[in-house]
Amino acid sequence: MAVSIRIPTPLRKFTDDQDVVEVEGNTVRECIDALIAKHGELANQILDQNGDVRRFVNLFLNDRDVRFSGGDSAEVKDGDEIAIIPAIAGGR
Repeated sequence: MAVSIRIPTPLRKFTDDQDVVEVEGNTVRECIDALIAKHGELANQILDQNGDVRRFVNLFLNDRDVRFSGGDSAEVKDGDEIAIIPAIAGGR
């Protein structure tokens, strides 16, 4: 099933400046793996040394944080949208 993955501006240099990449998968993780299969340089940006999604990378499925709806094993449907949102820290 076709799923759109929204790519944040800092990571677009790894996707040939695409802001959305279409992938196939049944779960969020399958979609992330399909994205990395297309754009391998994203692996170091999204995944840690164990192959898990980095803790400072947030994934949203249709505007819901996947940490609260099944994690990266959350099922996706045709037409769903995954957004990759790097955490931003700083300030006072």
